[in-house]
Amino acid sequence: MFKKILLAYNGSHEGKSALLACAEIAAFAHSETHLLAVAGMPSSMFLTEGFLPEELLEEEKKRAQEVLNEGIAQLKKKGFTVAGHLAVGEPVEEISRLAAELKCDLIVVGHKQKASFGSRWWRGSVGKTLLDHAPCSIFVAQTRD
Repeated sequence: MFKKILLAYNGSHEGKSALLACAEIAAFAHSETHLLAVAGMPSSMFLTEGFLPEELLEEEKKRAQEVLNEGIAQLKKKGFTVAGHLAVGEPVEEISRLAAELKCDLIVVGHKQKASFGSRWWRGSVGKTLLDHAPCSIFVAQTRD
C-alpha cells in the first residue's frame, strides 16, 4: 500500500518521533523512503522591502542540510536506504510538491500534542494546511507534553 514514503523532517523531538514511526512503517511495507528538510525563507519583512539577505538564507540552508544529514544517518543506522531532499520555501508547499513529484503514497510528519487534540497545530499552521494540499495520505506521529 505505501510503496513510497516522504518524511518531512525538522530535527525536533516531534520530528525524531516521526522518523521512528516512518522507519517502522517503511520496514513493514518495504517502502522506498525519502527524507525532506525545508529551509524556511527569511521573514516577510525582508521580502516586502525587496531585500533578501543572502547570508540568512545560506545559514538556514546550512542548518536544514545538517538536520537532513542527521536524519539520513539515523535511518541508515537502522539499515534503511533513504534519499535525502533539501528544499527552500514554505514547508507545506515544498512537502506537497515533492510528494507529488515523487508520487508518494504517504507523508509522515511529527506533531506535539497540546492539552487537547486539535489545538495549535490544526488551527492554520502546517498540519491543517498540509491536509488541504497533500497529494496522498498523511501519518501524524504524536508526542505529548
